Amino acid sequence: MEISREKFKHVGINEEKSQAIVRPSMTYWQDAWRRLKKNKIAMIGLVIIAVFTVMSIIGPMMVPYVHSDNDLSNTNQLPNAQHWFGTDDLGRDLWARVWMGARVSLFIGLMAALLDTLIGVLVGGVSGFYGGKVDMIIMRFIDVMIAIPSMIFIILIMVIVGAGVFPIILSFAITGWLSMARLVRGQILQLKEQEFVLAARTLGASSSRLILRHLIPNTLGVIIVSLTMRIPSAIFTEAFLSFIGLGVKPPTSSWGQLASSGAAVLRVYPYRLFIPAFFISLTMLSLNLFGDGLRDALDPRLRK
Repeated sequence: MEISREKFKHVGINEEKSQAIVRPSMTYWQDAWRRLKKNKIAMIGLVIIAVFTVMSIIGPMMVPYVHSDNDLSNTNQLPNAQHWFGTDDLGRDLWARVWMGARVSLFIGLMAALLDTLIGVLVGGVSGFYGGKVDMIIMRFIDVMIAIPSMIFIILIMVIVGAGVFPIILSFAITGWLSMARLVRGQILQLKEQEFVLAARTLGASSSRLILRHLIPNTLGVIIVSLTMRIPSAIFTEAFLSFIGLGVKPPTSSWGQLASSGAAVLRVYPYRLFIPAFFISLTMLSLNLFGDGLRDALDPRLRK
C-alpha cells in the first residue's frame, strides 16, 4: 500500500481520483443512444426520416392548393414558381399530393410494421416459452405459411377485401408476422433458462408474467431493430400494390399511387414518376441505414 501511495505521489496523481470511475454510469439504452449518435450515417438517415415526417404534416399547408382539387386549366405543368413539383393530368398540385402521399405511405408503413410485430412477438413468445407440442404446432404452421410467397396472400386478401389504406395494413400484418415470430422464439429459447427467469418462477410468477414482464422486454433490442427494417418493406409493398392497381385509389394520394399514375406518362412527363420514386427510394434507404446503425448500437458485443 505504501509503495502504491508513493507511486501515485511521484507521478502527481491523487489516489482517490485514480480509483474513481472514469466512464460515467449508463443504462443499456443510454449507452445505445450514445453509440448511435456516433454513427453519422445512421443519424443522417434518422434526420431524413424526421424531416419527411414533419413535411408530411406541414407540407400540404405550404401551398394554397388542396391535393384533391382539380384545375383543368393547369394540367401537366412542369415544376414552376406556382406549382413547385408541377401538376398532374387533372391539374392537381403535385407538391401537395406528394406530401399527402408521404402521410399515407408513412402511416401504412408504421402501422403495418407495428401490427405484424405485435402479433409476431406474442406468437413467438408463447411458442418459445411453452415449447413441446405448442411449439411444434406453431412452428409447423409458420413453415407452411412461409413456403407460400407472401405476395400471393397479400394480393388475394386485397382482391377479397378491396383496396384502401386499412386493407393494405391488414393484409401486410396477416403475412408479415411469421419471420418476427421465428426471431422472437429463438431469443426466448435462449433466455428462458437464465437465472433471472428461474428466480421469478421460484417466486411464483405466472407464465404470462414471465413472458410479458421478463422475457419479451429482454428481446426489445432485436425487436426494435427488426421493426425499423419492416417499415420500408411495408412502404414498398404499398407502392407495389398501388402500382398494379390494388392499393390506394384516387383521389387519396400515396407515393405508390403517384408512381403508378406517373409511369403511364413516363415518356411525356417523366417528372411525374421521378419525384415519387425519389421519395420512396430515399425513405427506404434512410430507414435501412438507420436500422443498420441501430442494430450496431444495440449489440452488446460491440460495446466498448
